[in-house]
Amino acid sequence: MSDKTHQPRSLLDTWVKDNNSLVDKWKQQERGGDSVRRDRIQPDFRCYSTDFQKLLTKVQGVPPLAAHAQVGLTVTYNACVFLAAQSRFSEAELLLTRATAKALQLKEDDPVSEPPVFWRAVLKSVGGGYLSSSVQPLLCLQWGIWLGTCKLTLIQEFQDERSALLEMLSNGAGDCRSERTGNISDTPLLVTDPRGLLQLLQICTLITQGAERLSEGQSSEALSDLQTASSLPAPRSLVASSHLLSGACLAQMSCPQMALQCYRKALETDSRCVCALYRSMLIYKQLGNTQAEIQALRLLHSTLMLPTEPVAAGTDLFSPSLLLCSQSLNSLLLVPSALSVLHTLAHKCVLHGRVSEGVEYYLDLLATLQSGDQHGVRSERPSLPRLPELYLEAGAALLMARRPADCMAVCDEVISLTLELLPDKLVLEDPEETPERGSRDVCAEVEEKMATLLWAGAAYLLLGHCHTHLKDWKQAVTEYTRCINLLVKVRFKKRDFQPQIVIADMAGKQAAGLCVLQRLKGLSLAGRGICFSQTDQLREALRDIQLSLHAIPDCVSAGLWCGEVLWRLDRRREAAACWEQTWSFDTQPSAESLSLYLQEPTSGPLLDSMDLRHRIKELGPTVSS
Repeated sequence: MSDKTHQPRSLLDTWVKDNNSLVDKWKQQERGGDSVRRDRIQPDFRCYSTDFQKLLTKVQGVPPLAAHAQVGLTVTYNACVFLAAQSRFSEAELLLTRATAKALQLKEDDPVSEPPVFWRAVLKSVGGGYLSSSVQPLLCLQWGIWLGTCKLTLIQEFQDERSALLEMLSNGAGDCRSERTGNISDTPLLVTDPRGLLQLLQICTLITQGAERLSEGQSSEALSDLQTASSLPAPRSLVASSHLLSGACLAQMSCPQMALQCYRKALETDSRCVCALYRSMLIYKQLGNTQAEIQALRLLHSTLMLPTEPVAAGTDLFSPSLLLCSQSLNSLLLVPSALSVLHTLAHKCVLHGRVSEGVEYYLDLLATLQSGDQHGVRSERPSLPRLPELYLEAGAALLMARRPADCMAVCDEVISLTLELLPDKLVLEDPEETPERGSRDVCAEVEEKMATLLWAGAAYLLLGHCHTHLKDWKQAVTEYTRCINLLVKVRFKKRDFQPQIVIADMAGKQAAGLCVLQRLKGLSLAGRGICFSQTDQLREALRDIQLSLHAIPDCVSAGLWCGEVLWRLDRRREAAACWEQTWSFDTQPSAESLSLYLQEPTSGPLLDSMDLRHRIKELGPTVSS
């Protein structure tokens, strides 16, 4: 009889020893001191999960005894922790429910029943007995699996059980067998302390729940969750995230200044919280504080360019990134790429009086893209305009900075890249009339040809502006004419189609291309007309400028110069009416919405509005007639 009782005891001791040996091995590796990235320790996770599952198979392979239950539940916890650490949540949950049901001798159909039914049956089964402390870590783990798979509804259904679990573990009543507290060889150890996991689960759940409610427009409820989260003990990055999302709630509630305070708290908590910088920039933009917006963009770019700090291996069993994976949260934490931020910064600086600074940013951007060897350049390109467009924007910025020679060099580069690709003619069709078979390929080919033609046209336009700036009127006329000659290669299949009008049902890219074409045509005609006016070719000047106004009715420079040419032709009443109409324009496109090379030139011959108003005044009061 003594042999029969000795055998289970020996098995139990062996299983506990094997479990603890694996735990000790992991703890030793965890405390190794080397900082490694998560992808380098994934193979170790796989090895440990396999070893613990093999041990669990042994424990479950003998007739169930009460003495085996605690060991079985502990090994189950350890095996599932390593599965979850690899994001193998479905495997971990299946193993968790099956092993728990077997250890507690639940009915066969319980593992496949609904999770709330199963876990309430588990809790009822153990009650306040000695196995209660072994089940608590498993419920923590189940909570983590639900959170990692974004099953917030299940987590909310277990509100009462979660509260009881928090109270028990926070009061020290839980199972803390993650470290040896003495020479207790018959106590199976846990691979990680459930109390630490519980703290992480609590704040991550509040953050995820707050993000979901915020995305649904429930700002007040979300703010309550996030303010609770920010008061909990947690890693700095998580507390910073709770401040950040609190700011997003306040921004949605139209409290921008309070939102800025939350973003400031997020940055004070964690200086690498780049999303706080990005959202601060958006608030400054909303408030119209351009200088603060530019400063935030500069800081954001600098922060994004810092090297990523390696993650310590000891924090990787249940890292926040493993639990914070909801789509709503990810979209709220989304930040543009470093190159995209640099492009926005360059554009903002040029448009708001910091032209020289903006030029340097553009040149840095082009240098980074040309080098091609910087980390992330290729993956970030889709978020930027095409390379020829960036060249053209940089060229326009250089001209605004009074560097026409550099602008011409950039434009020559664009022309050399596109010259051999320019079509002899380009026929645009109504997308609805394009045959279905191969229509996508045809549309893509037409769009590419259109883009190439527009880039070359814009380069010639900028060259015309450069020569106008240098008062080389003859060469300027040549460049503007080259631009016009390219643009008229675009033909429309329908005879009654008006190229100046973008019809509502046209495809998005084609409509955008026609808008650019129309603006390029208007600006080149205006530029050529102004050059003709400088060489006293007034009839030609008036013709081109009026055609320009037909293409861009709200072009200020064309309107003013049309009046000037009319004045010189001794049609002074018409000139005065033209000036008055130009000053009344209230539909000017926002400079923010236009590429730099599509803006009206700021250099070249300019007219003084005060002088024009003085002329009208001297002309007399009958202008309106």
